[in-house]
This record gives sequence, C-alpha cells and structure tokens, in this order.
Amino acid sequence: MKQRHVQGLTGETPDVETSSDDYARRFSGAVGEWFLGVQERACLDLVRPWRGGTVLDVGGGHGQIAVPLAREGFCVTVLGSAPVCRERLDRAARRAGVEVAFEHGPLLPLPYGDGSFDVVVSFRLLPHIRRWRRLVAELCRVARSAVVVDYAPLVSANLLAPLLFHVKKGIEKNTRYYLTFLEGAVRRAFQAAGFYATGRFDEFFVPMAVHRMLGRPRTSAVAEDVSRRLGLTRLLGSPVILRAEPTRRGKGGHT
Repeated sequence: MKQRHVQGLTGETPDVETSSDDYARRFSGAVGEWFLGVQERACLDLVRPWRGGTVLDVGGGHGQIAVPLAREGFCVTVLGSAPVCRERLDRAARRAGVEVAFEHGPLLPLPYGDGSFDVVVSFRLLPHIRRWRRLVAELCRVARSAVVVDYAPLVSANLLAPLLFHVKKGIEKNTRYYLTFLEGAVRRAFQAAGFYATGRFDEFFVPMAVHRMLGRPRTSAVAEDVSRRLGLTRLLGSPVILRAEPTRRGKGGHT
C-alpha cells in the first residue's frame, strides 16, 4: 500500500480507535458481516454515478468502505490521523488484492486543495468528532461531485441511548459514547457549504446491539426487511447514510 505523510496541524484523532483490531471485533462473526454488507451495498449504490473516479476516505483506516470502493474500480486514498491507522487497512487491501493509497495527516483542516477528489466519504467519524460542522465543511471543500457520510440520528432508538448505554456496553463490550444528530442540523451544515442532500439510506430499525444479542443474521434480515416495507426504517432507522452534492437537484432525495 502506498503511504505518504501530509503536513498540517494536529487535532482530533477518533479514527485511531475505529482503525484498531479491537474496534473491528464489533463486526466479527456472521452478524458483523451482515452489518458491513448492508453498509457496503448502500454506499456503493450512492456513489455509483462516479464509478472509476477518485475517492478520499477520511478516517477510513477500518477499511469498511475503502476496500469495497477499490474493488469496484474507484481510485481510493485513505486519510488517517496517525500512521497506525494504516495497519488494518493494509491487511484488508492485501487480502482483497486491491490498491489503496494511505496518507496520514490532520483531519481538521483536511490537507488538500479545493475539489481535489471526485467523491469524499467518511464513515464512523462524524459522531465521534466535536467539531463536526467544521468536518462537514472540509469534506465538501475537497469534493468535486459528492460527499457521503454516516451519522446517528437522534430520532431513532438513539433517544434511549443514554439510558441503555450500560446494557449496550455489556453486549458490545467496547462501545463508546457518540454524538446523535437532528436531520435538519446535518442538512443545514451541508447547505452552509453549498451541498444539498440527494440520497439517503437508513440502515436498521432494530438497534444494532439487539441484532448482536440475537446472533441470527437471517432472522435480523427478515425483521429489517419487514420494517423497511412498513416504512418504520425511514422514520426511525439508524445509522443514516447521507449523500450530498453541490446542487439543488434532487434535494431531499431518498434511496
């Protein structure tokens, strides 16, 4: 894997944890593979119009998105806040037989010029960074065509998160606190940067911790399919994967 250091200021580094082997254990086993499959299919569908283009994956050392994108023909660069963020990514890319460039440098501000990449993605990062509006602005600044992020919406099972945190931790072992967002606040942050929502995918109606506790991905898949057909996932699903583009075309679209 190619590696380059990008000079810049230091700052928040939540991706060090999400790039670790310990964090990856949250997605081990059949249920974890199912989670990642849902996320992968949704992301690939949202970026399909730019297939073959350049992608910057900010904080993507976990490899959950970078490797599938590279496998689909995108030219992918991952920016991590520290050299250690490349270790799992390197192994995952090697197993998949794909090339993913890695650069380490600050997440804020992003060390790239305006419009440096066709698409910019960032998963597992927005809910764990304090200056999230600044992050959204930076993602939009370096993207020519689209930005795709995931976030935890407040209007979902996350309303109960403070009360159920210790239960969730007992199931997942290494869970951590995270920010939840009102949809309007996220959209306004993008609009302030001149980007507008053109695609959205709500991942799960049933809390992920419950799916992990059940340990039956086929049963979970049926439950989620029924929830989606009934419109429950659109109302209360989490996490949300949102695509934004520098245009009002399709504003508020839903995938």
